[in-house]
Amino acid sequence: MSDVDLTEEKYEKHREAGEILAQVREETAEKVEVGASHLEVAEWAEDRIRDLGGEPAFPVNISIDEEAAHATPSADDDSTFGEEMVNLDIGVHVDGWLADTAVTVDLSGNPELKAASAEALDAAIETVEVGVTTGEIGAAVEEVIDGYGYNPVVNLTGHGLGHWDQHTEPNIPNRAVAQGVELEAGQVVAIEPFATDGGGKVKEGSEEEIFALEREASVRNRQAREALAQITEEFKTLPFAARWLDTDRATMALRRLKRQDIVHGYPVLKEDDGCLVSQKEHTVIVTEDGCEVTTRSR
Repeated sequence: MSDVDLTEEKYEKHREAGEILAQVREETAEKVEVGASHLEVAEWAEDRIRDLGGEPAFPVNISIDEEAAHATPSADDDSTFGEEMVNLDIGVHVDGWLADTAVTVDLSGNPELKAASAEALDAAIETVEVGVTTGEIGAAVEEVIDGYGYNPVVNLTGHGLGHWDQHTEPNIPNRAVAQGVELEAGQVVAIEPFATDGGGKVKEGSEEEIFALEREASVRNRQAREALAQITEEFKTLPFAARWLDTDRATMALRRLKRQDIVHGYPVLKEDDGCLVSQKEHTVIVTEDGCEVTTRSR
């Protein structure tokens, strides 16, 4: 197969992942309502991805109110939705080629905060073309969110998407920066504005339910060995949920793997002032005269 054919196959898989993801995002958002189970919604979405021919690129993130990222239900989570701001962040891969998207479902009565991140994403996408810098994209995001009277979350960024790699260069800031990177044709990037009625920074919480492989190594403990075999075979370098592991005593197995620096965790990120966060995200392929949004509903 020629390099041209391989490149086209890559983009077709990115597009297929995006098409699956757009459908799952819309269907999952409809299931978010007061009283519904976090765990049931997350598992429904992950199963739906598989039903449509993809695989989850990472565990479904369900972030509530001040949570901004890396929150996913545990295996015994009995949480239900209340009158809250809910961010769904969902990823799909097809043979390791990724799509990433997010949407806010507002049950809290703050439609303007939801609109701020959504409109900021639209403005950012309008700026994308070859030669535009990531700083210019960040400026478009910041201008819209500022116009609503809110703050962008400045220590979270959009990012490139690689093969079996959820976060690659370039980082795409949510504010204007002077030293931006020029976009190139063919890059696949996820743009994800976060808006908050707080100060605009997130910090790490204490909870961890999402992990990823750091390195391969030999381990003596049986449960840790079984978990590592599943991780390397099924998830490779992509993030996974503790609840996805088939081994008994998965929590203990992960603790052992973390202690040996074989896996690392993703602490839940929370707005530093405890204020609300909204999010909207699409994946785009950069083209000479703009971009192709792979995760937009058809």
